[in-house]
Amino acid sequence: MGSVLLANRLFQKGNYKKKSRLVVFDCDGTLVDSAYAIISCMQTACSNLGHLQPKKVDIRRTVGLPLDEAITILLPSIKINQINGVKNEFNKLYAMLKGRNKIHEPLYCGVEETLCSLKKAGWLLGVATGKSSNVLKSTLENQNIDRYFITLQTADLSVGKPDPDMLLKAMRDTGAEKKRTVMIGDTSYDMKMARNAGTSAIGVTWGYHSVEELYDSGAHSVVKTFSQIPLALENLFKK
Repeated sequence: MGSVLLANRLFQKGNYKKKSRLVVFDCDGTLVDSAYAIISCMQTACSNLGHLQPKKVDIRRTVGLPLDEAITILLPSIKINQINGVKNEFNKLYAMLKGRNKIHEPLYCGVEETLCSLKKAGWLLGVATGKSSNVLKSTLENQNIDRYFITLQTADLSVGKPDPDMLLKAMRDTGAEKKRTVMIGDTSYDMKMARNAGTSAIGVTWGYHSVEELYDSGAHSVVKTFSQIPLALENLFKK
């Protein structure tokens, strides 16, 4: 059953409390370490089409953005009619790696334990990511954590970060109010999306942007380990 449909049915049946609390996680750099596959596919796609190969550090900084926007940043001189070519080449290479079982996207330490704890505590959980819907579904299923999430928002079906569209849709799916919604992510794009949506935001240190960038972009707090998230949420709602 689709996440939106399931959320709507539960909400209509009264299974969501009027004061539902929602946590929306970024995926790449927050739930899973996907840097290797993204960097490899982006560098190879650019080289295959005759473009200058972007540096690894620059690619890491664009993780979380819609793919076409990331390409524009990484290849500032690229022509508009060339963007789709790089995008299609990236997707082809990614699919090839996946078909060969070469996609290595391990969960960060403490992810599943914390998701389980939050769900038991009554939090509604969601994901908002620059991945496509098919890729996100595959990633969550492969890591056996798809069962924790009630709403999934992806860049191919929404406006990408830092636009608030995905976060606003997650709130509509679940009936959660802005003041009871928290975005958790590793980049300034996640923090800005939360700020643009009017929600709270918690940054994480193990991803792609610095602590300073997270705070400057609107993070209310920053955690160093996944296991610190429940306490950070508790402290956030005490304020």
